[in-house]
Amino acid sequence: MHLPLNALRAFEASARHLSFTRAAIELNVTQSAVSAQVKNLEERLGVPLFRRLPRGLALTDEGHALLPMLSETFARIGAVFEQFRDGRLREVLTVAVVGTFAVGWLIPRLEAFHRDHPFVDLRLLTHNNRVDLAGEGLDYAIRFGDGAWHGTHAEPLMDAPLSPVCTPEIAARLREPADLARETLLRSYRTDEWARWFGAAGVAPPLLRGPVFDSSVTMAAAAMQGLGVALLPPAMFGQALRDERLVQPFGIAVSTGRYWLTRLKSKQETIAMREFRAWLLAAVAAG
Repeated sequence: MHLPLNALRAFEASARHLSFTRAAIELNVTQSAVSAQVKNLEERLGVPLFRRLPRGLALTDEGHALLPMLSETFARIGAVFEQFRDGRLREVLTVAVVGTFAVGWLIPRLEAFHRDHPFVDLRLLTHNNRVDLAGEGLDYAIRFGDGAWHGTHAEPLMDAPLSPVCTPEIAARLREPADLARETLLRSYRTDEWARWFGAAGVAPPLLRGPVFDSSVTMAAAAMQGLGVALLPPAMFGQALRDERLVQPFGIAVSTGRYWLTRLKSKQETIAMREFRAWLLAAVAAG
């Protein structure tokens, strides 16, 4: 079936503006050309699409029925053409990243990824390790844990051992791990982390009363404000340690999991997904 695309475009523009004149300006043709295209379409359909008024146009019921479908179709066509803007098909890649990894490792390296992969339209979301790959329409999620997520393919990225960090002022009061019992210990929603660290240090864990955070990034910010001692992966807060906004009073670290690149097992990998995965693994391997 031959579709009168020019006539359909003329109708859609006229219906949005309710004016042949403004539609003609948008389409860069004459007003008479737009009017003729719409008239031809009406004759082909056998129904009027507009009521011609002294001052403009009004859609008929048939015009109202046709407009939403055409508007959506032209918008989708325009979106596809936009993907070829740089002379190559652009692909959207949606990646959810646990905030600690995003801030501490990924974001400082994204410029290199964009430079080498300009065709990838990266959409970066952050989460606190609670993520729904299917429900959120994600291509990948970088998360922390043991790698055991139902229906998910998980590829290990890096370990992230936890160690106490705090301001230099608090660190000056700490001579041995047992001294931490006198400090406010900031906690994550993983309730066993401090107990495991004290176990590795050979010290009985004190009663924990510090505030609980659902994000290591916000917990680090609290630690930098001197609100207490946080148990964090120092590798993800290298800049704060180099600037001495945080210090690591003890060299003892405990591993409670690692970062993983995850996707649904049922998810078919796109070119953008393969390129991102290859880049990520190479960057991790390079340290």
